[in-house]
Amino acid sequence: MTDRPRRILLADDHALVRRGVRMILDSEPDLHVVAEVGDGAEAVAIAQKVPVDLAVLDIAMPQMTGLQAARELSRTRPDLRILILTMYDNDQYFFEALRVGACGYVLKSVADRDLVEACRAAMRDEPFLYPGVESTLIRQYLDRAEEGRALPERAITDREEEILKLVAEGHSSKEIGDMLVISAKTVERHRANLLQKLGLRDRVALTRYAIRTGLIEP
Repeated sequence: MTDRPRRILLADDHALVRRGVRMILDSEPDLHVVAEVGDGAEAVAIAQKVPVDLAVLDIAMPQMTGLQAARELSRTRPDLRILILTMYDNDQYFFEALRVGACGYVLKSVADRDLVEACRAAMRDEPFLYPGVESTLIRQYLDRAEEGRALPERAITDREEEILKLVAEGHSSKEIGDMLVISAKTVERHRANLLQKLGLRDRVALTRYAIRTGLIEP
């Protein structure tokens, strides 16, 4: 460990959660939260401006999920370690977290027990996963890789995921187009592709799917 406390960026859309997590981390002499934000887009923006060593990201946040933010941070800040802190005990999110570059996956329900060690493991370039997951998820992941079988595939593309999230949040095609700098017609085409790929009928069904997969919160 270095003598300098590790600088942490904390992203969660619930202020009470951020406060609790910050208390846990700041009580340790080798860890210090230097920035906290309420959504994934802010996390990506802050990480480009503020020197941080580790990003702790919630999954379900507005504008950009923690997984989307992790994917972007892995691309733009390859030196930055990333932990996913989540309420979802779910292999889909676990595999996606590995895919987008996270080095640890911690459940909020046991954050007071596991988060500090997860942060320290991340800074040592060691993976951290909540107790019990190693015997199932890691073995499944490694077995698939060793046997040359495909790892679990994502149902939709990154762009479709962006549009799905914004549709589920209630934005119109024009608003989404303005946000993503594409035409409303392109947004409509992506939405039609989403309905076809996912076997869904309308915007309500897309919203339910987004909630079920953690893109937005109910």
